[in-house]
Amino acid sequence: MKKSLSYFLAALLGGTISVWTYDMFRSDAGTRVIEHTPASSVRFTSMPANTGAALPVDLTDAAEHTVNAVVHVTTEAMVQRRDPFMDFFWGYRAPDPSPQVGVGSGVIISEDGYIVTNNHVVQNADKIRVSLNDKREFDAKVVGTDPSTDIALLKVPADGLPVLNYGNSDDVRVGQWVMAVGNPMNLTSTVTAGIVSAKARNINLLQYDPSRDIFPIESFIQTDAAVNPGNSGGALVNANGELIGINTAIASMTGQYAGYSFAVPVNIVKKVTGDLLEYGSVQRAYIGVSIRDMDQDLAAKEHMDRIMGVYVNGLSDGGAAAEAGVREGDVILRVGNIAVNNVPELQEQVSKFRPGDKVTITIERGGDEKVVDMVLKGRDGNVDLASRAREDRSNILGAQLAPADPTEMRDLKIDHGVKVIGLTGGKLRSSGIREGFIITRIDQRPVHKPEDIAQALANKRGGVLIEGVYPNGQRAYYGIGI
Repeated sequence: MKKSLSYFLAALLGGTISVWTYDMFRSDAGTRVIEHTPASSVRFTSMPANTGAALPVDLTDAAEHTVNAVVHVTTEAMVQRRDPFMDFFWGYRAPDPSPQVGVGSGVIISEDGYIVTNNHVVQNADKIRVSLNDKREFDAKVVGTDPSTDIALLKVPADGLPVLNYGNSDDVRVGQWVMAVGNPMNLTSTVTAGIVSAKARNINLLQYDPSRDIFPIESFIQTDAAVNPGNSGGALVNANGELIGINTAIASMTGQYAGYSFAVPVNIVKKVTGDLLEYGSVQRAYIGVSIRDMDQDLAAKEHMDRIMGVYVNGLSDGGAAAEAGVREGDVILRVGNIAVNNVPELQEQVSKFRPGDKVTITIERGGDEKVVDMVLKGRDGNVDLASRAREDRSNILGAQLAPADPTEMRDLKIDHGVKVIGLTGGKLRSSGIREGFIITRIDQRPVHKPEDIAQALANKRGGVLIEGVYPNGQRAYYGIGI
Protein backbone atom coordinates (compact mmCIF):
# COMPACT_ATOMS: atom_id res chain seq x y z
CA MET A 1 0.00 0.00 0.00
CA LYS A 2 2.77 2.40 0.96
CA LYS A 3 4.62 1.45 -2.20
CA SER A 4 1.56 2.27 -4.35
CA LEU A 5 1.08 5.56 -2.53
CA SER A 6 4.71 6.43 -3.21
CA TYR A 7 4.25 5.75 -6.93
CA PHE A 8 1.13 7.93 -7.01
CA LEU A 9 2.80 10.85 -5.21
CA ALA A 10 5.83 10.59 -7.51
CA ALA A 11 3.61 10.64 -10.60
CA LEU A 12 1.64 13.60 -9.28
CA LEU A 13 4.83 15.52 -8.51
CA GLY A 14 6.27 14.70 -11.93
CA GLY A 15 3.10 15.86 -13.69
CA THR A 16 3.05 19.09 -11.73
CA ILE A 17 6.68 19.79 -12.59
CA SER A 18 6.01 19.03 -16.28
CA VAL A 19 3.06 21.42 -16.45
CA TRP A 20 5.05 24.14 -14.65
CA THR A 21 8.02 23.65 -17.01
CA TYR A 22 5.73 23.80 -20.09
CA ASP A 23 4.13 27.04 -18.90
CA MET A 24 7.56 28.55 -18.24
CA PHE A 25 9.03 27.71 -21.65
CA ARG A 26 6.12 27.46 -24.09
CA SER A 27 6.68 31.02 -25.34
CA ASP A 28 10.12 29.95 -26.54
CA ALA A 29 9.04 26.69 -28.12
CA GLY A 30 7.99 28.22 -31.47
CA THR A 31 4.58 26.53 -31.40
CA ARG A 32 1.42 28.56 -31.64
CA VAL A 33 -0.91 27.80 -28.78
CA ILE A 34 -4.63 28.39 -29.34
CA GLU A 35 -6.46 29.20 -26.15
CA HIS A 36 -10.23 29.31 -25.68
CA THR A 37 -11.72 32.46 -24.19
CA PRO A 38 -13.57 31.75 -20.94
CA ALA A 39 -17.33 32.00 -21.30
CA SER A 40 -17.46 34.79 -18.76
CA SER A 41 -15.56 37.13 -21.18
CA VAL A 42 -18.09 36.74 -24.03
CA ARG A 43 -20.16 39.88 -24.67
CA PHE A 44 -22.98 40.68 -27.08
CA THR A 45 -22.10 43.35 -29.64
CA SER A 46 -25.60 44.76 -30.14
CA MET A 47 -26.31 48.22 -28.78
CA PRO A 48 -29.09 48.92 -26.27
CA ALA A 49 -32.21 50.52 -27.74
CA ASN A 50 -32.52 54.30 -28.06
CA THR A 51 -28.78 55.02 -27.82
CA GLY A 52 -28.67 56.83 -31.16
CA ALA A 53 -26.06 54.39 -32.52
CA ALA A 54 -26.08 53.80 -36.29
CA LEU A 55 -27.59 50.51 -37.42
CA PRO A 56 -25.79 48.21 -39.93
CA VAL A 57 -26.43 49.03 -43.59
CA ASP A 58 -29.24 46.95 -45.10
CA LEU A 59 -28.28 45.93 -48.66
CA THR A 60 -31.11 43.48 -49.32
CA ASP A 61 -33.30 45.79 -51.43
CA ALA A 62 -30.32 46.95 -53.47
CA ALA A 63 -29.22 43.35 -54.03
CA GLU A 64 -32.66 42.16 -55.12
CA HIS A 65 -32.90 44.97 -57.66
CA THR A 66 -29.35 44.69 -58.96
CA VAL A 67 -29.19 40.95 -59.68
CA ASN A 68 -31.96 41.29 -62.25
CA ALA A 69 -30.06 43.96 -64.20
CA VAL A 70 -26.72 42.08 -64.24
CA VAL A 71 -26.21 39.51 -66.98
CA HIS A 72 -23.89 36.60 -67.65
CA VAL A 73 -21.76 37.09 -70.78
CA THR A 74 -20.33 34.06 -72.58
CA THR A 75 -17.99 34.49 -75.55
CA GLU A 76 -16.58 32.17 -78.14
CA ALA A 77 -13.51 32.93 -80.21
CA MET A 78 -11.96 30.82 -82.92
CA VAL A 79 -8.23 30.60 -82.24
CA GLN A 80 -5.36 28.86 -83.96
CA ARG A 81 -3.08 26.68 -81.90
CA ARG A 82 0.22 26.28 -83.68
CA ASP A 83 2.59 23.35 -83.30
CA PRO A 84 6.18 24.76 -83.26
CA PHE A 85 7.59 21.24 -83.79
CA MET A 86 5.62 20.77 -87.03
CA ASP A 87 6.41 24.34 -88.13
CA PHE A 88 10.13 23.64 -87.70
CA PHE A 89 10.12 20.60 -89.96
CA TRP A 90 7.36 21.40 -92.42
CA GLY A 91 7.16 25.19 -92.40
CA TYR A 92 4.22 27.28 -91.29
CA ARG A 93 0.81 25.79 -91.96
CA ALA A 94 -2.36 27.59 -90.97
CA PRO A 95 -4.03 25.23 -88.48
CA ASP A 96 -7.77 24.73 -88.29
CA PRO A 97 -9.29 27.22 -85.83
CA SER A 98 -10.74 25.80 -82.62
CA PRO A 99 -13.20 27.49 -80.23
CA GLN A 100 -12.07 29.16 -77.02
CA VAL A 101 -14.78 30.08 -74.50
CA GLY A 102 -14.66 33.07 -72.14
CA VAL A 103 -17.05 34.33 -69.48
CA GLY A 104 -17.82 37.63 -67.81
CA SER A 105 -20.65 39.86 -66.71
CA GLY A 106 -22.55 42.87 -67.98
CA VAL A 107 -24.99 45.52 -66.78
CA ILE A 108 -28.26 46.42 -68.53
CA ILE A 109 -28.42 50.22 -68.92
CA SER A 110 -31.52 50.57 -71.08
CA GLU A 111 -34.84 48.76 -71.32
CA ASP A 112 -34.35 48.14 -75.04
CA GLY A 113 -31.30 45.94 -74.59
CA TYR A 114 -28.11 47.99 -74.30
CA ILE A 115 -25.57 46.37 -71.99
CA VAL A 116 -22.24 47.70 -70.74
CA THR A 117 -19.33 45.38 -70.00
CA ASN A 118 -15.53 45.37 -70.13
CA ASN A 119 -13.74 45.51 -73.45
CA HIS A 120 -11.48 42.64 -72.39
CA VAL A 121 -14.55 40.43 -71.86
CA VAL A 122 -15.63 40.63 -75.51
CA GLN A 123 -12.34 41.45 -77.23
CA ASN A 124 -11.64 39.11 -80.16
CA ALA A 125 -14.94 37.28 -79.65
CA ASP A 126 -16.67 35.79 -82.68
CA LYS A 127 -19.87 34.98 -80.80
CA ILE A 128 -21.37 36.63 -77.71
CA ARG A 129 -24.22 35.13 -75.71
CA VAL A 130 -25.99 36.96 -72.90
CA SER A 131 -27.97 35.17 -70.15
CA LEU A 132 -30.41 37.15 -68.01
CA ASN A 133 -31.22 36.43 -64.39
CA ASP A 134 -34.66 35.19 -65.46
CA LYS A 135 -32.88 32.52 -67.57
CA ARG A 136 -33.64 34.07 -70.96
CA GLU A 137 -30.73 34.04 -73.40
CA PHE A 138 -29.88 36.27 -76.37
CA ASP A 139 -27.15 36.61 -78.96
CA ALA A 140 -25.47 39.99 -78.57
CA LYS A 141 -23.63 42.25 -80.97
CA VAL A 142 -20.91 44.75 -80.17
CA VAL A 143 -22.04 48.35 -80.64
CA GLY A 144 -18.63 49.80 -79.83
CA THR A 145 -15.55 49.43 -77.67
CA ASP A 146 -13.08 51.73 -75.94
CA PRO A 147 -9.78 50.01 -75.02
CA SER A 148 -8.58 53.24 -73.37
CA THR A 149 -11.08 52.72 -70.53
CA ASP A 150 -11.74 48.97 -71.02
CA ILE A 151 -15.43 49.59 -71.69
CA ALA A 152 -17.62 47.95 -74.35
CA LEU A 153 -21.27 48.39 -75.29
CA LEU A 154 -23.44 45.44 -76.38
CA LYS A 155 -26.97 45.19 -77.77
CA VAL A 156 -29.46 42.34 -77.44
CA PRO A 157 -32.85 42.15 -79.24
CA ALA A 158 -35.14 42.59 -76.24
CA ASP A 159 -37.44 45.16 -74.67
CA GLY A 160 -38.77 45.85 -71.18
CA LEU A 161 -35.56 44.75 -69.48
CA PRO A 162 -34.70 45.66 -65.87
CA VAL A 163 -32.25 48.55 -65.70
CA LEU A 164 -29.68 49.83 -63.22
CA ASN A 165 -29.83 53.58 -62.73
CA TYR A 166 -26.61 55.56 -62.85
CA GLY A 167 -25.20 56.95 -59.63
CA ASN A 168 -22.52 59.65 -59.41
CA SER A 169 -18.99 58.35 -58.90
CA ASP A 170 -17.78 61.84 -57.96
CA ASP A 171 -19.89 61.50 -54.81
CA VAL A 172 -18.41 58.13 -53.83
CA ARG A 173 -16.58 58.33 -50.51
CA VAL A 174 -13.84 56.14 -49.07
CA GLY A 175 -15.35 53.89 -46.41
CA GLN A 176 -18.88 53.73 -47.82
CA TRP A 177 -20.58 50.36 -48.30
CA VAL A 178 -20.75 48.92 -51.81
CA MET A 179 -21.78 45.67 -53.47
CA ALA A 180 -20.19 43.80 -56.37
CA VAL A 181 -22.69 41.83 -58.46
CA GLY A 182 -21.70 39.44 -61.21
CA ASN A 183 -21.01 35.86 -62.22
CA PRO A 184 -17.65 34.77 -60.74
CA MET A 185 -16.46 31.28 -61.67
CA ASN A 186 -19.78 30.64 -63.47
CA LEU A 187 -21.69 31.17 -60.21
CA THR A 188 -24.54 33.27 -61.57
CA SER A 189 -26.08 36.22 -59.74
CA THR A 190 -23.48 36.41 -56.99
CA VAL A 191 -23.51 39.37 -54.57
CA THR A 192 -20.54 40.35 -52.41
CA ALA A 193 -20.18 43.40 -50.18
CA GLY A 194 -17.39 45.58 -48.88
CA ILE A 195 -16.32 49.18 -48.59
CA VAL A 196 -14.62 51.64 -50.89
CA SER A 197 -10.94 51.33 -50.02
CA ALA A 198 -9.59 54.13 -52.22
CA LYS A 199 -10.37 56.26 -55.27
CA ALA A 200 -8.45 57.32 -58.36
CA ARG A 201 -6.19 54.27 -58.46
CA ASN A 202 -3.84 53.88 -61.43
CA ILE A 203 -2.65 50.25 -61.53
CA ASN A 204 -1.04 50.31 -65.01
CA LEU A 205 -3.51 47.72 -66.22
CA LEU A 206 -4.43 49.04 -69.65
CA GLN A 207 -2.19 48.94 -72.70
CA TYR A 208 -0.70 52.15 -74.10
CA ASP A 209 -0.64 51.98 -77.88
CA PRO A 210 -0.67 55.30 -79.81
CA SER A 211 -0.65 53.45 -83.13
CA ARG A 212 -4.15 52.17 -82.28
CA ASP A 213 -5.26 55.41 -80.63
CA ILE A 214 -5.19 53.81 -77.17
CA PHE A 215 -4.33 56.28 -74.40
CA PRO A 216 -5.26 54.59 -71.09
CA ILE A 217 -7.41 56.42 -68.57
CA GLU A 218 -7.13 54.71 -65.20
CA SER A 219 -8.85 56.19 -62.18
CA PHE A 220 -10.30 53.06 -60.61
CA ILE A 221 -12.51 52.82 -57.53
CA GLN A 222 -10.78 50.34 -55.22
CA THR A 223 -12.92 48.16 -52.97
CA ASP A 224 -12.55 45.12 -50.73
CA ALA A 225 -15.71 43.48 -52.06
CA ALA A 226 -14.78 39.99 -53.27
CA VAL A 227 -14.34 39.91 -57.05
CA ASN A 228 -13.11 36.88 -59.01
CA PRO A 229 -12.71 35.84 -62.66
CA GLY A 230 -16.15 36.14 -64.25
CA ASN A 231 -17.02 39.32 -62.31
CA SER A 232 -15.45 41.50 -65.01
CA GLY A 233 -18.06 43.77 -66.56
CA GLY A 234 -20.41 43.40 -63.60
CA ALA A 235 -21.90 46.06 -61.37
CA LEU A 236 -20.46 47.93 -58.43
CA VAL A 237 -23.44 49.55 -56.71
CA ASN A 238 -24.02 51.69 -53.64
CA ALA A 239 -26.45 50.96 -50.82
CA ASN A 240 -29.26 52.56 -52.85
CA GLY A 241 -28.74 50.10 -55.71
CA GLU A 242 -27.29 52.77 -58.02
CA LEU A 243 -24.51 51.84 -60.45
CA ILE A 244 -21.27 53.55 -59.43
CA GLY A 245 -18.73 51.44 -61.32
CA ILE A 246 -18.00 48.51 -63.62
CA ASN A 247 -15.89 45.82 -61.95
CA THR A 248 -12.77 45.31 -64.01
CA ALA A 249 -9.75 43.86 -62.20
CA ILE A 250 -8.32 42.36 -59.04
CA ALA A 251 -4.90 42.67 -57.41
CA SER A 252 -3.74 39.12 -56.79
CA MET A 253 -0.66 36.91 -56.89
CA THR A 254 -2.79 33.82 -57.57
CA GLY A 255 -5.43 35.03 -60.02
CA GLN A 256 -8.12 34.74 -57.34
CA TYR A 257 -9.47 37.40 -54.99
CA ALA A 258 -6.87 38.56 -52.47
CA GLY A 259 -8.49 41.59 -50.91
CA TYR A 260 -8.48 44.32 -53.57
CA SER A 261 -10.71 44.86 -56.59
CA PHE A 262 -11.02 47.76 -59.02
CA ALA A 263 -13.92 49.29 -60.92
CA VAL A 264 -14.19 51.90 -63.69
CA PRO A 265 -16.10 54.89 -62.24
CA VAL A 266 -19.62 55.20 -63.61
CA ASN A 267 -19.13 58.81 -64.73
CA ILE A 268 -16.50 57.55 -67.19
CA VAL A 269 -18.77 54.66 -68.19
CA LYS A 270 -21.69 57.01 -68.82
CA LYS A 271 -19.60 59.28 -71.05
CA VAL A 272 -18.06 56.42 -73.06
CA THR A 273 -21.34 54.57 -73.67
CA GLY A 274 -23.09 57.83 -74.58
CA ASP A 275 -20.43 58.61 -77.18
CA LEU A 276 -20.55 55.10 -78.64
CA LEU A 277 -24.31 55.37 -79.04
CA GLU A 278 -24.38 58.90 -80.45
CA TYR A 279 -21.18 59.09 -82.50
CA GLY A 280 -20.00 55.52 -82.97
CA SER A 281 -16.67 56.34 -81.31
CA VAL A 282 -15.45 58.00 -78.13
CA GLN A 283 -15.06 61.79 -78.36
CA ARG A 284 -12.00 62.28 -76.17
CA ALA A 285 -10.91 65.75 -75.09
CA TYR A 286 -7.43 66.89 -74.06
CA ILE A 287 -6.12 69.95 -72.23
CA GLY A 288 -2.70 69.81 -73.89
CA VAL A 289 -0.31 69.52 -70.95
CA SER A 290 2.34 67.16 -69.61
CA ILE A 291 1.73 66.69 -65.90
CA ARG A 292 2.99 65.01 -62.74
CA ASP A 293 1.83 64.49 -59.19
CA MET A 294 2.87 67.01 -56.58
CA ASP A 295 5.18 65.77 -53.83
CA GLN A 296 7.11 67.31 -50.97
CA ASP A 297 10.35 67.81 -52.91
CA LEU A 298 8.57 69.46 -55.83
CA ALA A 299 6.55 71.71 -53.52
CA ALA A 300 9.74 72.83 -51.78
CA LYS A 301 11.47 73.47 -55.11
CA GLU A 302 8.56 75.59 -56.32
CA HIS A 303 8.29 77.40 -52.96
CA MET A 304 4.76 76.12 -52.34
CA ASP A 305 3.40 75.93 -48.81
CA ARG A 306 1.05 73.01 -49.51
CA ILE A 307 1.23 69.71 -51.35
CA MET A 308 -1.85 69.49 -53.50
CA GLY A 309 -2.99 69.63 -57.11
CA VAL A 310 -1.29 68.45 -60.32
CA TYR A 311 1.91 70.10 -61.55
CA VAL A 312 2.16 71.33 -65.17
CA ASN A 313 5.51 70.18 -66.58
CA GLY A 314 4.96 71.40 -70.12
CA LEU A 315 2.42 72.61 -72.67
CA SER A 316 1.46 71.49 -76.18
CA ASP A 317 1.77 74.19 -78.82
CA GLY A 318 -1.70 75.37 -79.73
CA GLY A 319 -3.26 73.18 -77.04
CA ALA A 320 -6.25 74.13 -74.93
CA ALA A 321 -4.16 74.96 -71.86
CA ALA A 322 -1.69 77.14 -73.75
CA GLU A 323 -4.49 79.11 -75.40
CA ALA A 324 -6.18 79.59 -72.02
CA GLY A 325 -3.02 81.14 -70.56
CA VAL A 326 -1.79 78.23 -68.46
CA ARG A 327 1.99 78.25 -67.96
CA GLU A 328 4.66 75.73 -67.09
CA GLY A 329 4.98 75.55 -63.32
CA ASP A 330 1.28 76.18 -62.70
CA VAL A 331 -0.55 73.73 -60.46
CA ILE A 332 -4.04 72.56 -61.48
CA LEU A 333 -6.25 72.44 -58.39
CA ARG A 334 -9.78 71.92 -59.71
CA VAL A 335 -11.71 71.03 -62.83
CA GLY A 336 -15.04 72.77 -62.44
CA ASN A 337 -15.77 72.37 -58.75
CA ILE A 338 -14.04 68.98 -58.41
CA ALA A 339 -10.65 69.00 -56.68
CA VAL A 340 -7.84 67.05 -58.39
CA ASN A 341 -4.84 65.99 -56.35
CA ASN A 342 -3.18 63.47 -58.64
CA VAL A 343 -2.89 62.63 -62.33
CA PRO A 344 -5.64 59.93 -62.37
CA GLU A 345 -8.12 62.33 -60.79
CA LEU A 346 -7.35 64.98 -63.42
CA GLN A 347 -7.64 62.44 -66.25
CA GLU A 348 -10.95 61.19 -64.88
CA GLN A 349 -12.47 64.67 -64.78
CA VAL A 350 -11.23 65.69 -68.24
CA SER A 351 -12.45 62.38 -69.70
CA LYS A 352 -16.05 63.43 -68.99
CA PHE A 353 -15.84 66.16 -71.66
CA ARG A 354 -15.74 66.29 -75.44
CA PRO A 355 -13.70 68.45 -77.83
CA GLY A 356 -15.25 71.89 -78.00
CA ASP A 357 -16.58 71.79 -74.42
CA LYS A 358 -15.79 74.83 -72.29
CA VAL A 359 -14.55 74.05 -68.77
CA THR A 360 -13.36 76.11 -65.83
CA ILE A 361 -9.92 75.23 -64.47
CA THR A 362 -8.54 76.55 -61.18
CA ILE A 363 -4.75 76.85 -61.01
CA GLU A 364 -2.23 78.08 -58.48
CA ARG A 365 0.54 80.39 -59.63
CA GLY A 366 2.98 82.17 -57.36
CA GLY A 367 0.89 81.41 -54.28
CA ASP A 368 -2.31 82.83 -55.77
CA GLU A 369 -5.31 80.97 -57.17
CA LYS A 370 -6.47 81.84 -60.66
CA VAL A 371 -9.56 80.65 -62.56
CA VAL A 372 -9.27 80.22 -66.32
CA ASP A 373 -11.84 79.23 -68.95
CA MET A 374 -10.60 76.59 -71.33
CA VAL A 375 -12.02 75.18 -74.57
CA LEU A 376 -10.94 71.54 -74.79
CA LYS A 377 -9.57 70.08 -78.01
CA GLY A 378 -9.23 66.69 -79.63
CA ARG A 379 -5.93 64.85 -79.97
CA ASP A 380 -5.47 66.36 -83.43
CA GLY A 381 -5.76 69.86 -81.98
CA ASN A 382 -9.23 70.82 -83.23
CA VAL A 383 -12.57 71.24 -81.50
CA ASP A 384 -14.64 69.31 -84.03
CA LEU A 385 -16.39 66.09 -83.06
CA ALA A 386 -15.64 63.02 -85.12
CA SER A 387 -18.51 62.14 -87.41
CA ARG A 388 -20.53 59.07 -86.58
CA ALA A 389 -18.78 55.98 -87.84
CA ARG A 390 -20.29 55.00 -91.17
CA GLU A 391 -21.14 51.37 -91.69
CA ASP A 392 -19.35 50.04 -94.70
CA ARG A 393 -18.66 46.56 -95.96
CA SER A 394 -15.18 46.52 -94.41
CA ASN A 395 -16.69 46.60 -90.90
CA ILE A 396 -17.65 42.96 -91.23
CA LEU A 397 -13.95 42.09 -91.40
CA GLY A 398 -13.56 42.99 -87.71
CA ALA A 399 -10.03 44.30 -88.21
CA GLN A 400 -7.86 47.33 -87.60
CA LEU A 401 -5.92 48.08 -90.75
CA ALA A 402 -2.98 50.30 -91.64
CA PRO A 403 -0.76 50.83 -94.69
CA ALA A 404 2.12 48.38 -94.71
CA ASP A 405 5.50 49.73 -93.65
CA PRO A 406 7.76 50.50 -96.68
CA THR A 407 10.78 48.81 -95.08
CA GLU A 408 8.78 45.66 -94.35
CA MET A 409 7.40 45.61 -97.89
CA ARG A 410 10.91 45.92 -99.30
CA ASP A 411 12.11 43.00 -97.19
CA LEU A 412 9.13 40.92 -98.36
CA LYS A 413 9.65 41.97 -101.99
CA ILE A 414 6.19 43.48 -102.39
CA ASP A 415 5.29 47.02 -103.43
CA HIS A 416 1.80 47.38 -101.95
CA GLY A 417 -0.34 46.04 -99.14
CA VAL A 418 -2.46 46.74 -96.07
CA LYS A 419 -1.41 45.31 -92.72
CA VAL A 420 -3.77 43.75 -90.18
CA ILE A 421 -2.67 45.34 -86.89
CA GLY A 422 -5.62 44.23 -84.77
CA LEU A 423 -8.47 41.73 -84.90
CA THR A 424 -11.85 41.66 -83.19
CA GLY A 425 -14.67 39.25 -83.82
CA GLY A 426 -15.24 39.22 -87.57
CA LYS A 427 -14.70 37.53 -90.90
CA LEU A 428 -10.91 37.82 -90.99
CA ARG A 429 -10.40 36.25 -87.60
CA SER A 430 -12.89 33.47 -88.28
CA SER A 431 -11.16 32.63 -91.54
CA GLY A 432 -7.85 32.06 -89.74
CA ILE A 433 -6.01 35.28 -90.58
CA ARG A 434 -3.63 36.39 -87.83
CA GLU A 435 -2.40 39.84 -86.79
CA GLY A 436 0.58 40.92 -88.87
CA PHE A 437 -0.83 39.56 -92.12
CA ILE A 438 -0.37 41.95 -95.05
CA ILE A 439 -3.28 41.89 -97.50
CA THR A 440 -1.99 42.44 -101.03
CA ARG A 441 -5.04 41.57 -103.15
CA ILE A 442 -8.79 41.03 -102.82
CA ASP A 443 -10.20 38.98 -105.72
CA GLN A 444 -7.06 39.79 -107.73
CA ARG A 445 -7.53 43.53 -107.10
CA PRO A 446 -4.40 45.17 -105.57
CA VAL A 447 -4.88 47.10 -102.32
CA HIS A 448 -2.56 49.92 -101.24
CA LYS A 449 -4.43 51.54 -98.35
CA PRO A 450 -7.33 50.61 -96.00
CA GLU A 451 -9.82 52.57 -98.12
CA ASP A 452 -9.04 50.24 -101.04
CA ILE A 453 -10.41 47.33 -99.05
CA ALA A 454 -13.71 49.11 -98.45
CA GLN A 455 -13.95 49.84 -102.17
CA ALA A 456 -13.05 46.27 -103.12
CA LEU A 457 -15.85 44.92 -100.93
CA ALA A 458 -18.42 47.59 -101.79
CA ASN A 459 -20.56 45.53 -104.15
CA LYS A 460 -19.38 42.03 -103.37
CA ARG A 461 -21.73 39.14 -102.74
CA GLY A 462 -20.83 35.57 -101.87
CA GLY A 463 -17.22 34.42 -101.53
CA VAL A 464 -14.14 36.65 -101.64
CA LEU A 465 -10.50 35.55 -102.01
CA ILE A 466 -7.93 37.42 -99.90
CA GLU A 467 -4.24 37.10 -100.77
CA GLY A 468 -1.28 38.24 -98.72
CA VAL A 469 1.92 37.50 -96.90
CA TYR A 470 3.04 37.16 -93.27
CA PRO A 471 6.12 38.95 -91.87
CA ASN A 472 8.08 35.67 -92.05
CA GLY A 473 7.53 35.57 -95.81
CA GLN A 474 4.86 32.89 -95.79
CA ARG A 475 2.27 33.59 -98.46
CA ALA A 476 -1.34 32.66 -97.68
CA TYR A 477 -4.78 32.66 -99.27
CA TYR A 478 -8.10 32.87 -97.43
CA GLY A 479 -11.68 32.70 -98.57
CA ILE A 480 -14.42 34.59 -96.72
CA GLY A 481 -18.14 34.92 -97.26
CA ILE A 482 -19.75 38.34 -97.67
